[in-house]
Order: sequence, then C-alpha cells, then structure tokens
Amino acid sequence: MVSRSYSNLLDLASGDSLSLTFGRERRRLPRVATVAGVLSELDDDSTGSDAPSSVSQERMIIVGNQLPLRAHRSASGEWNFNWDEDSLLLQLKDGLGEDVEVTYIGCLKEQVDPREQDDVAQTLLETFKCVPAFIPSELFSKFYHGFCKQHLWPLFHYMLPLSPDLGGRFDRSLWQAYLSVNKIFADKVMEVISPDDDFVWVHDYHLMVLPTFLRKRFNRVKLGFFLHSPFPSSEIYRTLPVRDELLRALLNSDLIGFHTFDYARHFLSCCSRMLGLSYQSKRGYIGLEYYGRTVSIKILPVGIHIGQLQSVLNLNETEAKVAELRDQFRGQTVVLGVDDMDIFKGISLKLLAMEQLLIQHPDKRGKVVLVQIANPARGRGKDVQEVQSETTATVSRINETFGRQGYKPVVLIDTPLQFYERIAYYVIAECCLVTAVRDGMNLIPYEYIICRQGNEKLDETLRLNPLTPKKSMLVVSEFIGCSPSLSGAIRVNPWNIDAVAEAMDTALIVSEAEKQLRHEKHYRYVSTHDVAYWARSFLQDLERACRDHVRRRCWGIGFGLGFRVIALDPNFRKLSVEHIVSSYKRTKSRAILLDYDGAMMLPGPIRTTANTEVVGILNSLCRDPKNVVFLVSGKGRNTLTEWFSACENLGLAAEHGYFVRTNHEADWETCVSVPDFDWKQIAEPVMQLYTETTDGSTIETKESALVWSYQYADPDFGSCQAKELLDHLESVLANEPVSVKSGQHIVEVKPQGVNKGIVAEHLLSTMQQKGMLPDFVLCIGDDRSDEDMFEVILSAGDSLSPVAEVFACTVGQKPSKAKYYLEDTTEIVRMLQGLANASEQAARNPPQATFRLAFADNFLTCVRFLVGDKVHPYFVGVGWLSEELTEDRLTVKI
Repeated sequence: MVSRSYSNLLDLASGDSLSLTFGRERRRLPRVATVAGVLSELDDDSTGSDAPSSVSQERMIIVGNQLPLRAHRSASGEWNFNWDEDSLLLQLKDGLGEDVEVTYIGCLKEQVDPREQDDVAQTLLETFKCVPAFIPSELFSKFYHGFCKQHLWPLFHYMLPLSPDLGGRFDRSLWQAYLSVNKIFADKVMEVISPDDDFVWVHDYHLMVLPTFLRKRFNRVKLGFFLHSPFPSSEIYRTLPVRDELLRALLNSDLIGFHTFDYARHFLSCCSRMLGLSYQSKRGYIGLEYYGRTVSIKILPVGIHIGQLQSVLNLNETEAKVAELRDQFRGQTVVLGVDDMDIFKGISLKLLAMEQLLIQHPDKRGKVVLVQIANPARGRGKDVQEVQSETTATVSRINETFGRQGYKPVVLIDTPLQFYERIAYYVIAECCLVTAVRDGMNLIPYEYIICRQGNEKLDETLRLNPLTPKKSMLVVSEFIGCSPSLSGAIRVNPWNIDAVAEAMDTALIVSEAEKQLRHEKHYRYVSTHDVAYWARSFLQDLERACRDHVRRRCWGIGFGLGFRVIALDPNFRKLSVEHIVSSYKRTKSRAILLDYDGAMMLPGPIRTTANTEVVGILNSLCRDPKNVVFLVSGKGRNTLTEWFSACENLGLAAEHGYFVRTNHEADWETCVSVPDFDWKQIAEPVMQLYTETTDGSTIETKESALVWSYQYADPDFGSCQAKELLDHLESVLANEPVSVKSGQHIVEVKPQGVNKGIVAEHLLSTMQQKGMLPDFVLCIGDDRSDEDMFEVILSAGDSLSPVAEVFACTVGQKPSKAKYYLEDTTEIVRMLQGLANASEQAARNPPQATFRLAFADNFLTCVRFLVGDKVHPYFVGVGWLSEELTEDRLTVKI
C-alpha cells in the first residue's frame, strides 16, 4: 500500500495515485511547483493529516540548499552527474549506518531547462536517490543572493543594515521569495516522505521556515535542523523584521543543532526575550517547552571526512606537489592562510599582522612567507569587490616594501586550486593562521591537523624520520566556531593587529617538543570527532527527541508562519465547557478552589481593585447553596479582604494558605502554627543585596513570607541572580523552620508546611465533618504553587463522594499534575461564567415533576425504594426533595 504522502494534489484530483519506490519500479516524479509563484505569509494549504505509512525501513531525508552533486553537459548536450566528494551532506552519510537509507533533496548548481526537468529528476532519483528542487532563476536570485546573502548571512555574522550600502534595507519581496522557495522544498519532501518512519534533517539558514511547512503537513514528522552559521546575540537578531516568524519556524523542529554553546545560548536568549519561552537542562540535555512539545537543543561542532583527506594524501599528484613546494620554499618557514574571499574572513587583518611581524622582527625577513589561498567568494556585490581590491593592494605594498630577489613575503593565490594542491600546502606549512572576524565553524584548522600528520610517503618526500612525532601550530581567531575545541591553539582577537603579529612570532619560535604536544592533542580530538561522529550523534539525539511522538495526541493551531502543533499526553486533555457544565448541573455538593493571578486574571502591572467581571461570576457561584467556593491566592489578607468584600459567601485563602477565612463574617485563621518570624531578619538583608544589584527586581514583604520578584528585570540576568539567591538563602536559613522555593519570576521564603494544598485539605475535611461529601470538585491554577492543590484533590479518596467528578485544570499546555487544561485566562473566565449561568438558571427554574394524585403514591414508593428509607429523610431535610399537595396533584421538587 502506498503512503498518501507519495501523491500530490494533482494526482488526487485526477484520481490517480503514483507510487514511488526506490530501485524496484520506475515512475516519473510529478512536477510539483516547478513553476513557482510568490507565496503569501498566510498561505495555508495544509493537508493536515498524519498519513499512515507502509514503509518499514528507517530512512533519513537530508534537505539542503544544494544537492551533493556536480553537473555538466557532455559534448553531445546530455547531462552528466557525479557525487561532489567535498559536500558535507554526502560526507555525513558515513555516520548514519548501513541500515539507514538516505535520500537527498536540494537544488542543482546548474539551471535545467523546464522541458528536461522530469527526465533529470527521474535520473537523479534512480541513480543517486536525489530529488532536485528546480527553482526558476529569477526566484532563486531573490532567494539566495537576495534574502539569504543580503539579510540573513550578514545579520548572522553581526552586520547591521545601518545604511543601504551595508546589506540594504529589509525588502519584503525578498522575504516572499524566501518563503516561496522553502514551500517548493516542502513539496519535494512531500513527494517522498513516509512520515511515520522517515527522519528529516534540514540544513542551514537557507531553509529556516521549512520546519513549519512540514509540521503543518504532518504533525508528528520526525524533524531535525542544524544551523551551520553563527546565531547572533538577541540585540543583533531582534533587528530582523521577521524575527518571530523565523524563531517559531525553527521551534517546529524536534531537534535544533548548533556548533557552539554561544550560538545555542543566543538562540535560547532570543526565545526567552521575544517569545517568553523558558528552557531547562535535564540530565545533560537542553530542552524548550513549546506548546506541550519539548524542542531539544544539540551542541556539537561538525567534523571533517578524514578518509577523504587521507586518500588525497596518498595520491601521487599530492606527493609531487609537496616535493615542488619543498623546493620552492627551501630555507623558508611557511605560514598558511586559506579563506574565502569575503568580508568576514579577515584576510586584510591577517596581511596587516604579517606586515607588523616583519616590521617588529626584522630577523624574520627573508625567512617567513605567508601563503594566502583565497577561494572564490560565494556571494557577490560591492563588498566582495572591495575585499579583493584591498587584499591585492595590501599584498603589493608588503611585497614592495619587504620583498627582494627570490623572496616574496606574501604569496597570494587567488586562482582556483585542485584539492590535492591545497592539501600539499597544508603539508609543508609550519603554522596555519585563521583570522576570521566571524565564522560559523571553519574546518580549515581541522584539515591542517590531519594533513600535518601525513603518511610514510610524504615523510620520505620531506626527508622526515617516520618515528619522530609530528608537529603543527595553530593561530586562530576567537570568533570562529572551531576555536573552543582547539585547546592547544593560540587564540587571538583578529582586530588586534599587534597581538596577532606576536602570536605568529610565538608560533614560530616555540619549542619543538611543545609543537609536538599541541599537535598530538589536536590530532586526538579531530580524528575522534569526525563528520561521521557528528552525524551519528545528531541522529541518536533526533531519535531520542522523537521517541514519544506515537503516544502523544497532536493537533495544529494557528495560521501561516504562526502555525504550531500542540502535543499532549493522552491523559492530559482540554477541558470541555459543555462537559463540565453538564456535570455541574447534575451534581449536588460542590467544592470549588480557584487561583486568582494567572488563572482568572493575567499577571500584569500593580492593580488596586479586583476585576468586576470576575467578582460578578464569583458572587453567582457563591449564591448557589450547593457550592462551597474558595479563592486561593499568594496576596495578603488585607488586599483580598478589600478586593472581594462584595462576595459575602466567598472563602478566601491568603499568602498561599497561611491565612484562611470561610466567609465574609468569619475571622481569619492560620492553618500552620509559626512560633516566630525571626528568620526574616536574616533573609531580608540578603534579598536587599540582590535587589540593589538587579535592576527591575523588587521585594514583597508579606506577614508570613518574603518574596523576591524579577519579573521586570532582564530575563537572563534575573534568572541567573535568582539561582544565586536561592542557593544563598538555603545556606543562611539552613537551621530555620522555613522553605525556600523558586517560582515564575520569584524566589520565596515562607514557613515550612505552608502551601495551597493545605487549603484543599481544610476545605474537604470541613465539608466531610458537616456530612457533605462533594460529588463535584473543581480546582484551577496556573503555576507551580497550584500543583499542591491538584495533588490533594486527586488523592482525596474518602473525603469525596464515591461518584465524585474531579476537574483539576491548569492554564496552558505544560507538565502538570492536572488532568485538564484551558488555553488562557479568557477561557477560564468563560468556563466559570458557564457554571454561574447554570446556577442562576437553576435558581430561577428549579426542576420539578408533576403527577396526577393517582400516580403520586407509586412515584414516592419508587423514590423510597431507590434511595432507601434511611436516606430519604436526609434528602427531604436538605431541600433536595419536597412534597406539595395541590388539589388533585402532587408536585415533587428536586
């Protein structure tokens, strides 16, 4: 049976279902979106279902901007294709295992005529298991050279568009092109995916909104994303007009990977500051809670393909080139730089450092040569031309100043090199110099380390003793992704020309033993953390992140790029207003416990009065004689007394249950006996210290507790300070009868045993003593402090009627002991209004049954038989059943 995802909408419309099988049966790919228009942000053509799968073999669908293929036309005009051995997407396949089938989706580097696209697609699918995404040239230019290279790439490398010359102003048409291309990629994934079995791995900033398009089609898609560029700090990223859309799109992944902790930290900070999301580390894994789903964060730098490098090192061409370079630079020490020709590689800064080295150390003249290999730029524009001009001019000046017959201090190679030629330069270089001002990873140092390890043939060519330990030196910028993993490298700030020059000098004069030690340390790391290790580790974490997909209940909400999936445990479901109102109407003894701030009202600026709508609803509930209603809050008793003075029958619990009052006429009581509050004299000065050093934080002094709040402080700094304060207070109050707890933007110190759970226990025990076993219990809360109430009512047992219906409800989808949730305070108030309306309706129109007198005696006999003679007077006594004779009729009120 063929998965529905293998068919496109045109196939369904025609009634034909085209199967796609690899290596078994030939079929032509449907031409999905080969002619693309511009996609609106609110385009929502989701199929929205999780199609069943018929494929059992594990498969990885790797999606990147470009396929790992080289394409060229033969003399006869036919297309020829072969693997691009340098492509990371191809190299990572080694880490996925023999049992994982890999399918690639991406663009070709060459434009293919629309008339040839179907044949090319069929050939690539059958021969290489590649699915090409054909993008019209004009659209691709807007997508790649426009939005990717003009907006995302500069911004992610910390360049702000402060003027039209610096990246240019935000262009909405380029953003629409970016969306359209991502949509085409989504259609291509749809052609081949079996959503219940396949994993999808999306690569880099070109496809950042693709997770939303895929999640919209299949709610349970197993989706990973890896960003190969830096992720900027929140101060930089927040300048992007579509910042929220990109963050929410990435959060539709199950696993998001970054090269370094800095990049991950910046992403998490953006999610915290712009979306209000919090993250936590649990057993070594960092996770973001997003609408019931846990989005995992992966931090692991990519490695290199060591086998490929070693095979090139063994080539005769490499050996010959090494011999040539050995003779060319005989008697000279080679310092090597290999960079793309773009503004972030710091080539000009490197040249200036070389110039400074020759000025400060005249003994290096004639002995040290900087070979700078400049790869062709990947982008285009004015900035690339400026870098090329500046580089050429600087090289000419240095060579004119310090060069002489037979010696050039700087050798600039700006023509394309064969891979083996570049490898040969690695082999003969005594030091590798990488001075990029911002770079996502940069694998040049890794390649250099492996090449310096060499082999027996190259040792013989260089006349080295094979038994002598190898040596190498690295000078690397502290702003590149590989820097943290190279602990033996000399790290520099590339902007500090003098420091870079001194680092170069140090690298050249350091002892042979130290060079060997540093090389050994680097070689051990690079050889064990290759690209296969990186891919294998990512797949393992992706499998772990998707492990509970099957048991979760999922559904999508939102439009356009605001789409997200709600995933819930099967036992945690949304509370149906109709269901609870129906239960409310048929029950006779009800206990209702309500939190106020966060549940019935949004937390916000300081209020002086309670919400009038909420007060009206509470009054309606309290007037019903079947209800016992308690409002449980962290606020002080004076505030609650003032705010809810109009609710005469409302029970109040202040300061999380320390003070309790059953109604307006009763006095406030304490639930826990506290001998003294001397501990406040210890805790308050500590809190004051953190308040003074944390702008936006405050201290709230309650009768029974002290609360330090950082709601209006910087979220990252406030969270950090809260952890420190928690540890500090636990230390100084270790011998005091208090508990120190953290909550949502707070740290609280209160007497031991005080929590909202004791209010629930107090209410249920009081009703039990009066012979009123509740058959309806409703408890609503929004934060960690309310979990104590949920725990009590869910384990009440004998305190409830045997047929009691219990509704523990939290606000929002999140881990909770509650079994139900409602989205926000608006839904909570709407639900309570429904209960209040039911009470008012019952008061106006009490249900009754009228019988002719001839049948009344039979009816009462049945009632007494059903409820029992001993129970029946109780029903009559409390007003649940009364008899009224009118002429020849008997009216029974229930």
